[in-house]
Amino acid sequence: MRSPPVEWLARAGLVARGLIYAIIGVLAIEVAAGVGGRTTNPQGALHTIAREPLGKTLLAAVTAGLGGFAIWRVGRAVTGRGPETAVGWKERVSDLVAGCGYGALCATGVAILIGSRGSSGSPDAATGGVLGWPGGQLLVGLTGLVVIGVGLAQGYLGVTRRFLEESKTDEMSEDGRRAFTAIGVFGHLARMVVFALIGWFVIKAAIEFDPDKAVALDGALAKVAHAPYGPALLGLVAAGLIGFGAFSLVESRYRRV
Repeated sequence: MRSPPVEWLARAGLVARGLIYAIIGVLAIEVAAGVGGRTTNPQGALHTIAREPLGKTLLAAVTAGLGGFAIWRVGRAVTGRGPETAVGWKERVSDLVAGCGYGALCATGVAILIGSRGSSGSPDAATGGVLGWPGGQLLVGLTGLVVIGVGLAQGYLGVTRRFLEESKTDEMSEDGRRAFTAIGVFGHLARMVVFALIGWFVIKAAIEFDPDKAVALDGALAKVAHAPYGPALLGLVAAGLIGFGAFSLVESRYRRV
């Protein structure tokens, strides 16, 4: 059964996701080019939006989109279907995790709007707390492996082009389908790189029992910038993140929700 309000929530969320990834990518491109900018994460992207002219209005729209995206993903996880598709148990688990993550990001947007700085989502603080638990070192290490697994899954989607199965490509022109496929492959591979880096540094934090080794997306991009041939590598990854942002914007029109 079609549900236009739920469809609207999902598509608004894809637009919000696209804007966030585009902002992260553009700021990283500036770092790579040596013209300013900074590496940031989704929370930082929301703060960046708030500082722009009419930023609070735009941030309110993006926050609403993130909330809608979270509701759609969690709802699909609970019911096993959306207005246009049915999903299996693996997709339901993925939806639940993603829905919680986007819900937390929505909460950060709300906090910024009401005058709070919002959660920084500091990975070293969170990791440090878990490391102190009985078995915490193992738990942190397993978390890193899961994050790497998420990255590999993104790479798999990109290489096999399985992401196309979730979109109504039959409604696109031939040139549009080719462009959509290209930016989708590029964007998913870029996400694979950053998730794999984040996971690796979480594992490193567990092995060395040092929470300062853990990084989030901004830290992973900073590590790329300081690697051999860092500016070129960072520019490539940043372009991929911008590509994923563009992919999300187009997907907001064609995604099977």
